[in-house]
Amino acid sequence: MPASRVLLIVNSRSRSGREIGAEARAALLALGCVVVPDHYDKHVRPAELVRRHRDEVDVVAAVGGDGTMNATAPALLESGLPLLIIPAGTGNDLARTLGIPRDPRAAVRLLDDGAPRRIDIGLVNDVPFFNVASVGFGVHLTHALTRDSKRRWGVLGYLIAGLRALGRLRPFTAWITHGDQVHVSRTIHIAIGNGRHFGGGMTVAEDARIDDGKLDVFSLEVSSIWGLLKILPALRSGRHNSWVEIRSLSGDAIEIRTRRRRSINADGEITTRTPAVFRVMPGAITVYAPTW
Repeated sequence: MPASRVLLIVNSRSRSGREIGAEARAALLALGCVVVPDHYDKHVRPAELVRRHRDEVDVVAAVGGDGTMNATAPALLESGLPLLIIPAGTGNDLARTLGIPRDPRAAVRLLDDGAPRRIDIGLVNDVPFFNVASVGFGVHLTHALTRDSKRRWGVLGYLIAGLRALGRLRPFTAWITHGDQVHVSRTIHIAIGNGRHFGGGMTVAEDARIDDGKLDVFSLEVSSIWGLLKILPALRSGRHNSWVEIRSLSGDAIEIRTRRRRSINADGEITTRTPAVFRVMPGAITVYAPTW
């Protein structure tokens, strides 16, 4: 049976979020839940709402995309409250990784017919992320992917932003420490994945899981736009092993250093800079998801 007290977090600035939030609230009430509604905006972050209501509720239901889910993570780690994901974003990569339906009523029913699952959290310089953190091209993509383009073009906005970001494509040297090995990589992009999907459906690695206790890393060692376009199918499928241009490795802790400090994108937000230590917290957060 579903928990009786649910904190429903909705982005007050998002029209689609408000509409989906209203559907989710009706579905929660139909399940017999007591709903505690609250809203966030640029002045109040989702983690603040979780901390505000942590002693009043049993579940946090967040309406939004990967950025919203990421913003709840610090308070979920602190409180131990489980997360119900109600997708309302552009990429929704965390929901895709977990098999959570886009329909808000179907997502809410996971409280009843799904199961609580423990999933891993990635940390970059102690900042949590669900899906992927990146250095290089992914940061340029984040800057190019405006809220307006996501609202207007949806997932296609990633492609449009990617074409804009290509103009800033410059290889750089990174030192990737993995265990007692140091890999020197001349790269345009390094991704460190905790989950399976990122960037609106790209795949971190063919066998990546969000509960496998490890990070999957790949570095794109190409020097031109054409080199990047050539390996795009591999990035979509996660089948990297047949490409010499893609350096892949995995582990529970990774360190990345660069000659000059570079910004790091985590779940679509610029959160920290190199040098960076990445690690995984196995089973750190509970989410409601379809039974596997």
